[in-house]
This record gives sequence, C-alpha cells and structure tokens, in this order.
Amino acid sequence: MPTAPLAPRVVKVKPSPAPVAYQAPRKLPTYRVTATVYMADARQTDSDPLITADNSRIPRRATSKIRWMALSRDLLDKWGGPFSYGDSVQVRGVSPELDGVYVIHDTMNRRFKRGIDLLVAKHEDIYGRWGNVRISPVPKRPAVIPQWQAS
Repeated sequence: MPTAPLAPRVVKVKPSPAPVAYQAPRKLPTYRVTATVYMADARQTDSDPLITADNSRIPRRATSKIRWMALSRDLLDKWGGPFSYGDSVQVRGVSPELDGVYVIHDTMNRRFKRGIDLLVAKHEDIYGRWGNVRISPVPKRPAVIPQWQAS
C-alpha cells in the first residue's frame, strides 16, 4: 500500500518584542560587619540545632562548603534590614577559604548587631572573630526571554 505524501506545513516565525536587557546596579551597597563562625550544636544554637530560622534543615555532615550563614536581626528585612532569607550574599575579608557567596538561612541571637555567622562543621577546627568584613548582595538574574517565537 503506497503512502500518501504529507501536505507541506508552513510555520510562520515572527520576532518577539525586543527583550529587556538586564542591567545590574552600577554599585551594589556594601555593609561592614563582624564575622564569626558557628556549628550546628545545641550549645551554640537552640534546642533543635539542625533546623534554621527559615525552617531549612542543615545536613548532618554539613561543612563550610555548603555556604550557609546567619545574619544579625538588624540586617534582616523582618526587622527593617536590607536582606531576606534565601538571599545570596558576597562575603569578603574573612579568609581565603571562607570568603565567597553564602545563602542566608538563619538568624543570630538578638544581642548581636551588624554581624554574620558562617556555618562550619565541628571537625573543621575553624574558630575566630573577624572585624571589618564586607558583605554585599548578589543581584538576582531575570529569566531569559527568547528572541524568536514560533506561532
């Protein structure tokens, strides 16, 4: 049985509206803070040390490589600050192994002001307090808009 030829199909391609180019702010705000480190331990946190303030669960074998941090309340938007839970923050001025991008998941005790606490593991033997540390928000990228759409 011979097959019938397929009817030609024409698809019209039209350009979509011009995408809006993302422009980051010329200079992101930078905040000077005091940095410390903390471990998921009941003596340093609360009675449930593996649950953060935003209800994220810290993995049992978490190290400083997961890059989570706690902020003092004066820096969180819930208390009038510029940052929210889930925001990414660039940290500079601690040490080469601890500098980098962190995600905010926790809150420091209310007695601390202008401070950050970096999550580390007990076995890493990292302790210290660093002054004059700089933090700045990492800009969020918008979704990419395709330049051409088929109709």
